[in-house]
Amino acid sequence: MARFSKQGVIAVDEAFSVVDEAEGWLVVNKSAPLIVHPANDRGDEPTLLGGVENLLAYELANGGRLSIINRLDRETSGIVLMAKRKSVARELSRAMERREIKKGYEAVVWGWPEWDGMEVNAPIVRKGEVEESKVYVRQMVHKRGKPSQTRMEVLRRVVVNGEKMSHLRISPKTGRMHQIRVHCAHVGHAIVGDKIYGGSEEYYLKFIEDGMSDEMLSKLVLARHALHASWMAVEINGIEYEWIAPMAHDMLNLLDSVEQVESI
Repeated sequence: MARFSKQGVIAVDEAFSVVDEAEGWLVVNKSAPLIVHPANDRGDEPTLLGGVENLLAYELANGGRLSIINRLDRETSGIVLMAKRKSVARELSRAMERREIKKGYEAVVWGWPEWDGMEVNAPIVRKGEVEESKVYVRQMVHKRGKPSQTRMEVLRRVVVNGEKMSHLRISPKTGRMHQIRVHCAHVGHAIVGDKIYGGSEEYYLKFIEDGMSDEMLSKLVLARHALHASWMAVEINGIEYEWIAPMAHDMLNLLDSVEQVESI
């Protein structure tokens, strides 16, 4: 079991670090791949929730109650907001429902978009509801889906290992499952390392069955999808808060290995 501290120091990896904390809430920067909440079939797997529970053991033993406000995919790194009291959890959950919690992400995607910025308005549904899918959690753009809106902006176009890639800033206006990943793939620029939406879903199935192979890694480039929750802002008790989480090392290393930047 990984060992956690308030500085995010762990025996082998940094699972999370504390970005900010108050009496009723906590903001952490989660690493990847780290699952946020225990999975039904992997009860002994380290989780972000378990690590934070260890960190806040004294508070929880004295009446605190930990609630996760925004959830990230296992392979998405970055900011996670948690409430430490039931009343605060209700307040923040309502703010999330009213879309008053603003979030920003960074991603590395395949290709060079022809646009510098765009708004994607494309409804999303679980693929298995409208057609056959081998991956239960896979989502897709479909007219029967729920309204979904994402703002994308190109920060830089680069070449890495002979492949064109782009560094994007992304702002989701809605919060559907896998929304950013689905919308990036929908506009023709899937996220680097994405095993479900980056090409064939067979990558995901093989990964679940056998783990990451050298052959798969050579095609995916990263062992996880290159998506990071880098920014969040919200008002709590009349005070405006804004948090920034530096990009994860694997994404930084990828962008640091550029051979060429788009000529301006």
